[in-house]
Amino acid sequence: MLHITNSLTRTKEEFVPLTPGQVRMYVCGMTVYDLCHLGHARVFVVFDMVTRWLRASGYQVEYVRNITDIDDKIIRRAQENGETPAALTERFIAAMHEDERALGVLPPDHEPRATAYVAQMLALIEQLIGNGLAYPASNGDVYYSVRGFAGYGRLSGKSLDELRAGERVEVDPFKRDPMDFVLWKAAKPGEPAWDSPWGAGRPGWHIECSAMSADLLGKHFDIHGGGQDLQFPHHENEIAQSEGAHGCTFVNYWLHNGFVRVDNEKMSKSLGNFFTIREVLEKYDAEVVRFFILRAHYRSPLNYSDAHLDDARGALTRLYTALKAVPVEAASPIDWNAPAAARFRAAMDDDFNTPEAIAVLFELAGEANRGDAAAAPMLRALGGTLGLLQRDAEVFLKAGLTTDGLSEAEIESLIAARQAARKEKNFAESDRIRDQLTAAGVVLEDGAGGTGWRRA
Repeated sequence: MLHITNSLTRTKEEFVPLTPGQVRMYVCGMTVYDLCHLGHARVFVVFDMVTRWLRASGYQVEYVRNITDIDDKIIRRAQENGETPAALTERFIAAMHEDERALGVLPPDHEPRATAYVAQMLALIEQLIGNGLAYPASNGDVYYSVRGFAGYGRLSGKSLDELRAGERVEVDPFKRDPMDFVLWKAAKPGEPAWDSPWGAGRPGWHIECSAMSADLLGKHFDIHGGGQDLQFPHHENEIAQSEGAHGCTFVNYWLHNGFVRVDNEKMSKSLGNFFTIREVLEKYDAEVVRFFILRAHYRSPLNYSDAHLDDARGALTRLYTALKAVPVEAASPIDWNAPAAARFRAAMDDDFNTPEAIAVLFELAGEANRGDAAAAPMLRALGGTLGLLQRDAEVFLKAGLTTDGLSEAEIESLIAARQAARKEKNFAESDRIRDQLTAAGVVLEDGAGGTGWRRA
C-alpha cells in the first residue's frame, strides 16, 4: 500500500483515495514572467514522478497544474519590455513547455490559466463575502478576514498570532487586520482589468488556485502539491478560502517538495543565485538533470553543484552501460512479484522513496553486467516508471562527449586510424590516438567484435 507524508498532519499516512482507483491531484505551477529555473524543474519532475508512479500502481489520475498569467511581476515585466502581459506570458509559457519536454515531463491533464477563470474567482469571492469571511474595502479591494476562519494556521502549524509576529506585514489602512489578504485588487491605470461587483480590477494570487481546483477537480479532492515555499502563506490561504466558501474539507493529502540550494542557500531570483533550466542544459544532458533531481528524496533539500551533476552523469552512465545489449523495445511488462521489482515497489510505496528505488536499479545493473539476461529488460522497465532509461544506450553513451569539439565522425575516424596502426604493429601511434581520445573524454572498449566507445 502507498503511504504519503502529509504536510497537513506531519505524519506518513496510508493513501486512500476518495474514489477507489481514481486520484485527483492539483499542483501549483509557474508564474510566467521569466524562464524557469532549477527550482521549477524540481517541481515539474517531482510531480511528474508522482503521477507516473500512481498510474503505474493502477490508479486513474487526473492531474491539474495551473499557470499564473496575471500578477504584479508579470505586469511590471511587460511594462519594462514595452509589450502586453499576454504577449509576455505566451512567450514564457512556450519556453516552459520546451523545458518540460526536454526533462521528460509529461503534460498535465489540465493546465488552466488564471485569466480564463476570473468568473469562477468572482463567484468564490461573493460566496466568501456572503459567509462573512471577506469584505470589500473603500479602496475597491476585497480582503479575506483571516480571523474569521477558525482553522487558519493548521498547515503551517502556527497560530495566527505566531504567524503575525514572525512575518513582515505590510501596513494597509484598508485592512481590518494586518494578516488579512487580498482577494480582488482594484485596477490601476494601464493595468489589465475585469469588471466585478466592486469595480474594475483583477484577482489576487491566492484565489485563483481555489477557483480552478474546485472547477476542475471538485470542492474536495485527494492531493495538492507544490514547492515547500508555497506552504505559507499560499497554501494556507487556499485552505481558508476553499473551506470557508464550501464548508467541507478541501484536500486530504498535502505534498511539498524541498528547496533547491546553492552553497546551502535556497536558490531564488531574489538572492541572485539561480540557474535557469536552459543554462543547466547547456552543460548537462537533460536526463542527467532529471536523474539528479530524482536521486534525492522529494522532501529533502537538493544541493546544486557541477560536482553533483557530474556525479549524476557518471551514475546514469553506469546504468546505461548495463543496457548496451538491450534494444529499447526489449523492456517487458513488469512482474511485480519478482524480487527486484518487489523491492522497487516497496521503496516507491514508502512516500515515493526514489533514492531507494534507484538503488534497486543499480542492483539490476550489476546483475546485468554479470550476465543475468533478465536483469537488463527489468532495469529498463522499472526505470521507465520514473521516466528514466528509455533511450538507446549507445545514443546516450555517445551523447555530449567531448570538451574539445570532436564530432562523432571524427571519433570514429580516429578509432579506425588506431585500428590500422595496431594492425601495422605501430603501437606508439595506437597509444597516442588512445591518449588523444581519453583526453577528449572518450573511453575505448576493445572486444572480439571490434572497438566500441562511450563517454568517460
